[in-house]
Amino acid sequence: MISISLEKNTPTSKKSEINIEPSWRARLDQEFEKPYMKDLQHFLKSQYKTGKIIYPSKDKYFAAFNFTPFKKTKVVILGQDPYHGPGQAHGLCFSVPQGEAIPPSLLNIYKELKADLKLTPVHHGNLESWAKQGVLLLNSVLTVENGKAAAHQKKGWEHFTDQVVRELNEGREHLVFILWGAYAQKKAAFVDRNKHFVIESPHPSPLSSHRGFFGSKPFSKTNDYLKQQGLAPINWQLPEMEKE
Repeated sequence: MISISLEKNTPTSKKSEINIEPSWRARLDQEFEKPYMKDLQHFLKSQYKTGKIIYPSKDKYFAAFNFTPFKKTKVVILGQDPYHGPGQAHGLCFSVPQGEAIPPSLLNIYKELKADLKLTPVHHGNLESWAKQGVLLLNSVLTVENGKAAAHQKKGWEHFTDQVVRELNEGREHLVFILWGAYAQKKAAFVDRNKHFVIESPHPSPLSSHRGFFGSKPFSKTNDYLKQQGLAPINWQLPEMEKE
């Protein structure tokens, strides 16, 4: 598993405590030495010291990177913040662990998936199967306080994930960026559309899904593009997980 320890701050130990998938580590190593990241680490450490409950758990901060290495990324789906309810966040945007109720936005994603590819919706919200195939499920902000949506915005995570998008934009070709909603579209506005395929639509939230998310066919469009580039398409059919 991957983790970021906030318990020690000695110069010799700090970098070794940040354990992120090797191909991403090679790209992002310098980010962990920048002032914004040190400020972010200090903020998170202070939150834990005052008894705040933070989601996801430390070992899942970088789960999206662990499941989807840099060189294996084919598709990027951008979210905003982790879910802020107990047991929901596990490091992948829009995804929740098996056994948790499927959030409203993900229910709408499943509806569009069924309409687009005629795939049967599953009875859980775990999207790890997509991530393992090369779908980077990246939130802009990687932590949140229990019960307080967007509590960790503008603390530094956005700088880190901006760099992630820059690395993908510059270091890869023929990626698909699926940008749902104005926030994601603004964050990835600089992506080179001569190198990559960008799919934009309203957010799948119940507040906006009927404004153009439904009927946008992001899944078939993604696979059509990947096949045009000689790449294997994504199997968007999620496995029905066993009962615990």
